[in-house]
Amino acid sequence: MTTSPAVSIDGLCVDRGGRPVLDHLDLDIPTGRVTGLLGPSGAGKSTLMRAIVGVQVVASGTVTVLGSPAGSPSLRKRVGYVTQAPSIYDDLTVESNVRYFAHLFGTGRRRADEVIDQVDLAAERHKLSGRLSGGQLSRVSLACALVADPDLLVLDEPTVGLDPVLRRSLWALFDELAAGGATLLVSSHVMDEAARCDELVLMRDGRVLAHEGLDSLLRRTGTTDAEAAFLALIDDPQSGSHGTDGAPPRHAEDEQNKGARS
Repeated sequence: MTTSPAVSIDGLCVDRGGRPVLDHLDLDIPTGRVTGLLGPSGAGKSTLMRAIVGVQVVASGTVTVLGSPAGSPSLRKRVGYVTQAPSIYDDLTVESNVRYFAHLFGTGRRRADEVIDQVDLAAERHKLSGRLSGGQLSRVSLACALVADPDLLVLDEPTVGLDPVLRRSLWALFDELAAGGATLLVSSHVMDEAARCDELVLMRDGRVLAHEGLDSLLRRTGTTDAEAAFLALIDDPQSGSHGTDGAPPRHAEDEQNKGARS
């Protein structure tokens, strides 16, 4: 398995309405793992995801995805993106939607049938998508992204509106995909989903508060769950963000090195 990050972000700045949404953000997303992107609404999670898939206008900085600049044509079949709003055709059945995207990606009907089963929609495959619940629509969107068998799957709040059983099923699927070598970036504002991720990126106000595994985060903050750890980081701004090994992020290291040379 490659040791290179699936996503590497350097000095990313995004402005909206004259104010910074992401401010000189540095971040590496490891390959073949489930990384949880957690934080309250307005933290910048969706903007960061849009930058990674190459559909966000950025003020400065670079985003490299699977070795290529974000949004490169070569990434179209390698990156799957599921937005909060369903991205399917309401007047087509579940099966027709998924088979349509399978045709676009050249993966065929068998793959379409596989992913319909994976997202637990076999019983609804002949229903019009416009008559589905919100949670079912989200799963159709996920199936349409999965038909390409992407190397990187970017999921914006994929478990919103799902009951606990379906949430558990989807997280099991995410683990299965990562075990097969795929990289997943999954956003959520539900802190209890942190325990389901291999590592976490906690965000607030467009910056990274922490980037490390849950166990490391809890030890460092002296807390017992992700929500308490998040609040501890907010209450102690001097704690700063940390990498997966507990080290400061790259931009913090640069500042320390500048001080040592001066």
